[in-house]
Amino acid sequence: MESIKRAPGPIGQRALLITTLAVPLTGSAVHATALHRRLAASRVDPLTGLLRRDAYTHRARRLLARHGDTATVVMVDADKFKAINDGLGHAAGDTVLAAFGARLTAWAGPRAAAGRLGGDEFALVLELPADRRVQRLEQPVRMLHTPVVLDDERVVDVAASVGAATPAAIGSRDLSVLQRAADAALYDGKHTGRAVLATAAHATVPSLNGRRAGRPGTAVWERAA
Repeated sequence: MESIKRAPGPIGQRALLITTLAVPLTGSAVHATALHRRLAASRVDPLTGLLRRDAYTHRARRLLARHGDTATVVMVDADKFKAINDGLGHAAGDTVLAAFGARLTAWAGPRAAAGRLGGDEFALVLELPADRRVQRLEQPVRMLHTPVVLDDERVVDVAASVGAATPAAIGSRDLSVLQRAADAALYDGKHTGRAVLATAAHATVPSLNGRRAGRPGTAVWERAA
């Protein structure tokens, strides 16, 4: 009597077929993973870890549609960043921007839309209940006024201006309208060390491509919303 039993033919053929198909499937999985990583990288600014403009805009609009009047649009602009860049070098400027990105991410949390719009300008959309809004907006101001330690262990003083706008105050859930109002409020609070909440009047400030007219870079600014 034979001590070794042979597997039935159909089962053996099916196993062979599965094994054969597994090779291209494995290759496809690897390709899909690499593609996913490339797509994810294209959505994120590599220096700050924040969303790039298009990805930020898409997520910001979804949050505004979902949360309505409890959503808040926040604009952030680094103060005297050019002096840091020119005086200490671009590497120091990059370190400051990376620190700002990390601090804004920590403050806003994973459910927010946090983006780098270009240069030293940032925008966020997050849910901020009215009874906590003023208190919460004081936090990023303090965080962004904390000195940054450079790679060579030098310490540089930093600061940022913050403006915010809500659909309830502005009367619109349109992202570009809210960003324009928040940007105008930011300018009103420039170098004051406090966040400024926009009023309906801020939405009437003349703008170019959705930004306050006369703001540096508006001549080449591409519409963000």
